[in-house]
Amino acid sequence: MGDPWEGLAERAVDAGVAAGGEYVEVRVVRSQTLSLSVKNGRPEAVVTDDDEGLGVRVLMDGGWGFACTPRPEPEAVTGAALQAVEVARASRLLDGPAVRLAPQEPVRAAWANPVRRDPWEVPLEEMLALLAEATEAMLRVPGVRVAEGFMDFWRTAKRFRSSEGAAIDQLITESGGGIAAVAVHDGEVQRRSYPASFRGDFGTGGYELVEALDLAGHAQQTAEEAAALLLAPPCPTAVTTLILDGDQTALQIHESVGHAIEFDRILGTEAAYAGTSFITPGDIGSLRYGSEAMHIIADATLPGALGTFGFDDEGVPAQRVVIVECGVLRHVLTNRETALLLGQRSNGAARASSWNRIPLVRMTNVGLLPDSGTLEDLIADTDEGVLMCTNKSWSIDDRRLNFQFGCEIAWEIRRGRRGRLFKQPVYSGITPQFWASLDRVAGPAEFRARGTPNCGKGQPAQVAHTGHPAGPTRFRGVQVGSR
Repeated sequence: MGDPWEGLAERAVDAGVAAGGEYVEVRVVRSQTLSLSVKNGRPEAVVTDDDEGLGVRVLMDGGWGFACTPRPEPEAVTGAALQAVEVARASRLLDGPAVRLAPQEPVRAAWANPVRRDPWEVPLEEMLALLAEATEAMLRVPGVRVAEGFMDFWRTAKRFRSSEGAAIDQLITESGGGIAAVAVHDGEVQRRSYPASFRGDFGTGGYELVEALDLAGHAQQTAEEAAALLLAPPCPTAVTTLILDGDQTALQIHESVGHAIEFDRILGTEAAYAGTSFITPGDIGSLRYGSEAMHIIADATLPGALGTFGFDDEGVPAQRVVIVECGVLRHVLTNRETALLLGQRSNGAARASSWNRIPLVRMTNVGLLPDSGTLEDLIADTDEGVLMCTNKSWSIDDRRLNFQFGCEIAWEIRRGRRGRLFKQPVYSGITPQFWASLDRVAGPAEFRARGTPNCGKGQPAQVAHTGHPAGPTRFRGVQVGSR
């Protein structure tokens, strides 16, 4: 069976230009998903989805128009193009500056991330057996009542065509999974997850990413920690030294840096779904964001990370951008529209969640640069403090300034050693002051790019997949406690 969309993207571009569009871009997207869940050794859900369609965005007289269709038919895509032109024409009736785009050389290319084992070729029986083995191992630990295992896979084929001559085809495969143990006693419930909470960890690649997690090999420790939390005291309230594991550091970066540096939020043009930013356009290049130990990059070229691609959804090549250098904000994330306001070219952060959504400025792989040492080195170098691991909850204001985050587990640190286990740990802070207290970052051996497959933004809502290179970090003078 041939490609039902063959030639239709080009037809939509031609129709948009003929109707008066000054710039026309078309995306044909097919998104396939496969999700598996196992609970207490038994399969609970196997869910598949296959969705495809075409979206047309038109710039005309400084106004945007967008329309889309799921029908791979000449009349349907022509109709979508003409509707997008009409919307663009109507957009100019609104107040506001005319939209202009930063220049971009049109690219003609194909890109796909490496995949060693195609998840859609792996027998379901093999995947379910792996999750069953892990959950059964967790369930054998006394006190554990619920043991869950998850795998999720996404395969996205994108075709981008524009009136400037761009012709880009991409195939992105993403995979990952995780396990969780829930211990219950006398009305109290405690949960531990591996390798991360909220269904696990993810990256670009195939089933080999799941195999590398060794879910069954980490099942017993995960369950034992959940059971131990039932007997642990709450994390004491104090202002102290805080060490975060790589998973929680990734969440800290995502919420207090990643969203704050999206330039549409900074401009106030994208305020839906919890968001503007405490950063102002005048801060770019000079704002003291954190200590000199803070070096943040946004790297869409990072192999294996969840925010990796060949080209963004405006046809701009993936890039590595320095965001914070020695604690000073150097750049922010832009698309072609917002980059022009800075007199720059886009740094390739325009992404849409599907064919029926417009591209927004989104995180790619926003993370810290590693320094030296291991998590154990950070602990050994700390006289008194708390180690917190694995995100459990997050709360941060619309400007990405005041926050409180909770973790699944914590340990007391005294005289360079781990001490008592604490449950329900939380910490709070104000973004620039918190990052100013960063005094150590672990080395490359502790670093990997954690994947976040549930980043929400926009209205109507869009869910993006982002990556966050991170490892253990240490902060001084942080308010901690429990909830």
